[in-house]
Amino acid sequence: MREIAVLLHNVRSTHNVGSIFRTADAAGVSKMYLTGYTPVPYDRFGRVRKDIAKAALGAEKFVSWESARSPWEVVRRLKREGWTIVGVEQDVRARDYRRFRARAKTLFIFGNEVRGIPPSIRRLCDILVEIPMHGKKESLNVAVVAGIILFSAVA
Repeated sequence: MREIAVLLHNVRSTHNVGSIFRTADAAGVSKMYLTGYTPVPYDRFGRVRKDIAKAALGAEKFVSWESARSPWEVVRRLKREGWTIVGVEQDVRARDYRRFRARAKTLFIFGNEVRGIPPSIRRLCDILVEIPMHGKKESLNVAVVAGIILFSAVA
């Protein structure tokens, strides 16, 4: 059986984080890793972040999550545990996401809304995938991308 996890690195928008929690729950994601300055569902006093909860509609209570400053440590640990690491990023090395099939344990990494996944993290990925763009805009919102990628992975 496939196990899918998500790592959000330096995703700044609480709306995007909440939306991805909701999508992750719907797609059956087993765990989310929130790294860098990605906001977490609770503030430093342990109170629910209403901005995340509003977009997540409670999904943040059902999807297991972990916060870590360093994405590199999370990725290295999961690699040792046999996970395939997939960076979702526009890159000359990226292949069309429709040509990728998730393996038994797959971690998808999504990066900052403007800068994407840093090159140092891209280098740790086993594969990079992207969604081909056909219009005038160069990219999609990270929460939209997560929905497309995650539901493609579990199809």
